[in-house]
Amino acid sequence: MDRKDSLSSHSAEFEKAGTHAAFSQEESATLEKRVWRKLDWYILPVVTMFYLLSWLDRTNLGNARVAGIQQDLRMNNKQYSIALTVTFVPYIVSEIPSNLLLKIVGPNLLLPALIVSWGIVTTFQGFVSTYGGLLACRFFIGLLEGGVLPGLVLYLSMFYPRRKLQSRISAFFSSASLSGAFSGLLATAIMKMHGMGGRPAWAWIFILEGLFTVVFGFMSVFVLPKAPQHTRFLSQREKEYVISELRQAGAISTDDKNDGFSWAEVRRTFSRPQFWFLGFVYFFNGTMLYSLAYFTPSIVQALGYTPIRTQLMTVGPYGAAFVLTNVASVIADRYQCRGFVAIFSSLCCLAGFAIYKTSTDKATLYGSLFLTIGGINCSSPALAAWVANNFAPHVRRATAIAALSMITNSGGILSTWLMASWSKPPRYTSATIVFLVFAAMMGIFTAFNLAYLYYANKAKALQRESTTQSEESPDLGDKSAWYPYIL
Repeated sequence: MDRKDSLSSHSAEFEKAGTHAAFSQEESATLEKRVWRKLDWYILPVVTMFYLLSWLDRTNLGNARVAGIQQDLRMNNKQYSIALTVTFVPYIVSEIPSNLLLKIVGPNLLLPALIVSWGIVTTFQGFVSTYGGLLACRFFIGLLEGGVLPGLVLYLSMFYPRRKLQSRISAFFSSASLSGAFSGLLATAIMKMHGMGGRPAWAWIFILEGLFTVVFGFMSVFVLPKAPQHTRFLSQREKEYVISELRQAGAISTDDKNDGFSWAEVRRTFSRPQFWFLGFVYFFNGTMLYSLAYFTPSIVQALGYTPIRTQLMTVGPYGAAFVLTNVASVIADRYQCRGFVAIFSSLCCLAGFAIYKTSTDKATLYGSLFLTIGGINCSSPALAAWVANNFAPHVRRATAIAALSMITNSGGILSTWLMASWSKPPRYTSATIVFLVFAAMMGIFTAFNLAYLYYANKAKALQRESTTQSEESPDLGDKSAWYPYIL
C-alpha cells in the first residue's frame, strides 16, 4: 500500500472518531510548508542545545584529563575508569522512569529542570579537590542527565510524523559531533585561564560550561511547548493539521486511551523481535560511540601532540561528522532507509578501525578518526529514529527508546575500561580489535533487523487484503496491519 492509500484508509477512521479535521488539497499543501518550518524554528534549536550541553557536560572530563585533572587529583588509570563508570550507572537506572514520567509531568517542565540541575553539579565539579568529590559529582551528573536523550527522542516523536523524524533527530544528535568540535576549541581557550582565581585550567572547563548550562536551562522554560496543542506559535488550524498528520502516521493513537500509561504496554515492548535485534546494535554502537567521545583527546595526544595542539586537532573529525550525520539523515528521511544508513555507518567504522590497527603513519592514524567518528555519529540518529518509528503506542515507544538507550550506555561502561585500563596508548591495540568486531556485528544485526521488518511488512500487506481495519483490536499498536514498519 502506498502512502496515499494508507492515509486515505486512516482518514476515514479519524473522521468517524471525530478527531480528524478535513483539509483541502490546497490548504494541506500550504500548511505542509508552513507548519513544519515553524516547529523547526521554535523547537529544534532548543532541543539541539539541550543535547549539545548534555554531551558537552558529560564528556568534558576527557578534555579535563588532557588539562591535568588526573595528575592534580592523583588518579591512576583504573580510578579514571571508575570515575567514568560512576556516571553511567545512575544514568542507566534513570532512563526508563524519566521517559515514562515525561508525558505525565510535561516535557516543558521536566527537561529544563534536569538541565538546570546537572548544570549546577557540573559547575561544582570545578571546585572538587579530592577524588571522592569528583566521584560524587559524576554520580549526580549521570542521574540527572539520564532522562535527556530518550526524553528528547520521545519529545520530537510527539511533534513530527514518522517520515519526517530522522532529520529532526539528527539536528540534535549531530550536536554531539558539534560538541566534540566545540569542546576542543573551548578547552583550548579555557586552558589559557590556568591559575586564574587560584583554579587550574580543568576547573574552569567545568565551571564555565556548567554556568552556561544553568542559564540556558532557566531560559528554556519560557520557550519549550508541552505538546502540539499547547504551542503558542501555531494557529488553531495549524494545531489541528499537526495532530491530524500525527494520527495518520500512527505517531499518536486515534484513541487517547491507548496512549495512556499501562504496565502491560511496558511489558509488550520486550516481546517485540525488533527490540532484541536493536539491543545488540545499540550495545555495539554505545561502546564505540563513548570510547571515541571520551578518549579522542587522549588518542590524539598519544600520537605525540602537545595538550593545546591536541584540543585543536579534535575539532576536524567532529566537524566532518556533523556534516555527514545531517546529510545521511536527510537521505534517510527522503527514502525512508534508516537501516541502510546504519549499515553504511558500520562500514565506515570498520574501515576506520582497520586503518588504525594496521597503519604506522601518524597522519594516517589521525585521518582514520574521520571515518570512525563520522561513522559512529552518523548511525545514532538513524537508530533513534528507527526505534521511534517502529514502536507504538506511546508507552511502548517511550519504553523502547529508554531501554535501548540503557543498553547503549551499558556499552559506554565497557568503553571506559577498554580505553583507560585494558588498552595501552598510543595504539590501543586490544580496544581497536574489539571495535573491529563490534563494527562488523553492528552491521550484521542491523541486517537481521532489516530482514525481519521487511518480511513483517509483507505479512501485514497480506493481512490487509483479507481483513478490514475496523476488525482489528484497537490496542495492537505497531503490530497492526495498518502500521507498516519503516526500513
